[in-house]
This record gives sequence, C-alpha cells and structure tokens, in this order.
Amino acid sequence: MDNQPNSRRAFLKQSVLAAGSTLVASQFAINILGKAASPDAQVIGHGAFRYRVNKSWSQASPQTTPVLNCHEMVQDRKGRLIMVTDEVKNNILIYDKSGKLLDSWGTRYPGGHGLTLSPEGEEDFLFITDCGYFTGKDNKGQAQAGSVFKTTTDGRLIFALGHPSTIGVYKPEEKFMPTEVAVAPNGDFYVADGYGSDYIIQYNHRGQYIRHFGGHQNANPEHNLNNAHGVAIDLRNPQQPRLVCTSRMDNAFKFFTMDGKYLETVKLPGLYVCRPVMDDTYLYAGVCWSNSRETGKRIDNSGFVTILDRNNKVVSNPGGTAPEYRKGELQPMFQEGNVFYHGHDVCVDNDKNLYVCQWNANKTYPVKLERV
Repeated sequence: MDNQPNSRRAFLKQSVLAAGSTLVASQFAINILGKAASPDAQVIGHGAFRYRVNKSWSQASPQTTPVLNCHEMVQDRKGRLIMVTDEVKNNILIYDKSGKLLDSWGTRYPGGHGLTLSPEGEEDFLFITDCGYFTGKDNKGQAQAGSVFKTTTDGRLIFALGHPSTIGVYKPEEKFMPTEVAVAPNGDFYVADGYGSDYIIQYNHRGQYIRHFGGHQNANPEHNLNNAHGVAIDLRNPQQPRLVCTSRMDNAFKFFTMDGKYLETVKLPGLYVCRPVMDDTYLYAGVCWSNSRETGKRIDNSGFVTILDRNNKVVSNPGGTAPEYRKGELQPMFQEGNVFYHGHDVCVDNDKNLYVCQWNANKTYPVKLERV
C-alpha cells in the first residue's frame, strides 16, 4: 500500500516518455515521407523502382459498386483511371488518382477481361474485351465465344466483333476467347485470342480483317504462342515499332513485326506474365503466378509486378525477389512476402505510380504502389 503513489508516478513518467518517443517517431516519418506513415506501410521493389504499398486506395463501396475480378486499368487524357471488372452490376469503374470513384457503368460484359485506351483526335475510346469465360456454355457444352467491343468512355457502343469463323478466318470448331487488344498508331488493332486458339488477329480501324498469326501449328515453334494473354505496341524505337505478345505458359514475351513476323523471345524464368504495358522506355507487367522455390511448380497466391528496361532486362520486381543475372542469364524469380494474390495488370499514371489489378483476390480493389 505504501508503494502505490511512487509506482503510479513512475508509470506516469514512463507513459509521458513513451508518448514523446511516439511523437518524435511520427514527426520523423512526416518529415521523411511528407505525410504521416501508416504503421503497416511497406516499401517494395528494387533499384530506382521502389514503391509504397497502399491497399486502401480505392474509395468505392463493395455494397454499391462491387467487383469480382479487377482485370485491367488505363488512364485517359483527363487523368482519370478507368478499370474493367467482370462484375456486371458495374463493369467499368472510373476513378481519380486519389481513389475517389467518379462514375461506373456497364452491365453487358460478364467476361470483362481486357481494357485498352484508343486516343483518336480529340476523343478517347475504349476497347473492351469480353473473353466469354463466365458466360456459360453453348448447347454442345463448349464455352461460349467472347467478343470485342469498341465504346466511348461513357459506354456508347461504336462496334462489336464476334467469332472470326463468321468471316472465314477460323474453322467453326476453333475456340475464340479473346483477352486483349492493342491499338497501333495507324489505327489498326490487334486482338489476342489468349484463352482460345492463341492467335493474334489484326484488323484495320474499321474492324476489317487483315491477317492473323501465332497459334500452335507453326513449323518453327518459336512462332507459336502458348496462352497469348496480352499484346501491346512497342514504340521504344519509333523507327521500328514492334508487337509484344505474351506467351504466358512459356514464361515469356515474344516480339513480332507489325505484320506478324517473329523477331525474338524474352524469357522470364518462373513468371506467368499477363499483358505487357509500355510506358516511356519501360515494359511493366502483372505476374499472375510464380513457381515454388522448393518444387519449381506453379503456386497460387504468388503474384507480383515485373519491370523491364529498354533492353528488356528486368530491373525490378515489386512484390517479388530481386532480379539476378549470371553470365547474362536471368535467374528464376519468386514472390517475396504476400502483398499480392495474382497480379493481372499494371496501370502507370502520369506521376509514375502503379495500380495493380488482381484476379482471384477475394473481390478486392486495385492496390496502389506509390513511387518513392
């Protein structure tokens, strides 16, 4: 009983000192970071490409604007971030960079998978790729074909493309489940049939067929594509534009001329990459899975982001292990930590922050990676 007052004074003194230490630490974080740091703030990445993780960026409500899978995102000329999901209550969500939801629309894309911006004159358009994956099966038990839609950014339909068999490009039994579109400077666009027959199909700006290539039956197997999940236009050398095509099950990107002639393969050991995203001289991609260090087999909940420079050398793997080259050969890469479930797409904003859309991630919204 006699020691109670002294013990209480000692406790109060320790509490004041602890509070002062916390205040100093918080002020240090504010001085260094420019804002109060979250206690669970995490910085990931390597070299010049390091990012602070922000999982609570989206201010959308799951009750009013739910998502199933956050598949892809683009930034338009107004600085808005436009995202496609396969949740038909609102297939398209439109954000500002702070995460505020500005608009939502779209109920007709149950397999909403790919989203590509097409700047044309004074207006932006969207190519929405519905892979058909979630639309059920036809009367023969086959997955229904997907479609490609061109719309305005507020959802007005310009045109739609269906199964290439209707114009004699595919045999009727060949699957068409497209996953992505890339738009060339001349207006031609390329459709990646990534869940179907693995062709890249070239159309002119009016949607008229030009050619197709890739697939599985080429004399040179390097020309084949194996899960052609994505396609992009590589303008890092403006004099020699190229197509970058995902060959996901080969852990690789393959490069072609604009008329479909094979050029080279860039191998990414252990990475099951999604679409290539070009920004300045860099190529970004979501990694949907990586392999186990122990077994070498693909594992779930193992995604991250990979970044390649103008020479297609990996320079950073936010959420993954640091890239390592031995005698010029890239070594296998793995997930590091548990930031991501399955990295499906990367959007690079005009401040060089990243927004990572995820597949099969418990209906969560995109993760923002703030450049540091």
